[in-house]
Amino acid sequence: MTTRHLLDVDDLAPHELDAVLALAERPELPRLLAGHGVAMLFEKPSARTRNATEMAVFTLGGHPLYQQGHEVGLDTREPAEDVARTLACYHRLLCARVFDHRTLARMADALDAGGFGVPVVNLLSDRAHPCQSVADLLTLRETLTPGDPSATALAGRSIAYVGDANNVCRSLAKAAVMAGMAVSVGAPGGYQMTDLDAQEIRELAGRAGRGGTLLLTEDPAEAVKGADALYTDVWTSMGQEDEAAVRRRSFAGYGVDARLLGLASPSAVVLHCLPAHRGEEISAEVVDGPRSVVWRQAAHRLTAMRGLFAWLVDAGTAGGPA
Repeated sequence: MTTRHLLDVDDLAPHELDAVLALAERPELPRLLAGHGVAMLFEKPSARTRNATEMAVFTLGGHPLYQQGHEVGLDTREPAEDVARTLACYHRLLCARVFDHRTLARMADALDAGGFGVPVVNLLSDRAHPCQSVADLLTLRETLTPGDPSATALAGRSIAYVGDANNVCRSLAKAAVMAGMAVSVGAPGGYQMTDLDAQEIRELAGRAGRGGTLLLTEDPAEAVKGADALYTDVWTSMGQEDEAAVRRRSFAGYGVDARLLGLASPSAVVLHCLPAHRGEEISAEVVDGPRSVVWRQAAHRLTAMRGLFAWLVDAGTAGGPA
């Protein structure tokens, strides 16, 4: 049987994503990782990702082992492929937070070629943040369609992402169109999705068959008009610190504040994957206000990891464990 990896959320078919969400929403899951270790390799530091991953492994009965990239000498002391093969000798899952998405692909290819049967899970790369997008869908289901566990609960709802169309934005857009949502992305020129990314997401929406759509615009007001949810992320991510001043100028007017929120649906909720820079990409009155669901979203990082791990441990067969 082919090993299932999660390098981005569209490594899951729509019905498989539905199964992950259903597992995540269960109050309890079997201790599917009992007697197993889970490798957690971090080139970048993290608060939510590390805590959520470790606690998800613990609640499923496993033992998480955290290590930083420099400890194993990723692509310096030895190549990423050998690091992956070594960790797969000891662990049931290999989770990694990396700078370069190609590192994850190399690890997955090496494990597949060696027949290790160990899934690789992307905890964040420059291209994608799939675990975050699962947490986002869980948050949206809980706040926009409470009490509706159906796979199509979010179909026809809308979400606007404002800011840098980065890794978080790409994975969010994929997950949202798979759920049937209308996605709009308001980003300035030079920071918008590429044509290739947009084409990939629209094709994904078509395959999902739930009516999901994607709109790209440089006008944040157009993006958020009537939206059921607003989403933003930092303007300057780790590794981009030298660009901070340029980015602040480029994103002037793209902050999610009371004015922008006022253009959305009167019941719109606000999401942010954190950390938040109040006064830049989001105002304090919005992120700390009554329509903010960022702490539910943060809590669902753990919920999401439980569902993902449970599904992957079962190798993606039969929609996860019974």
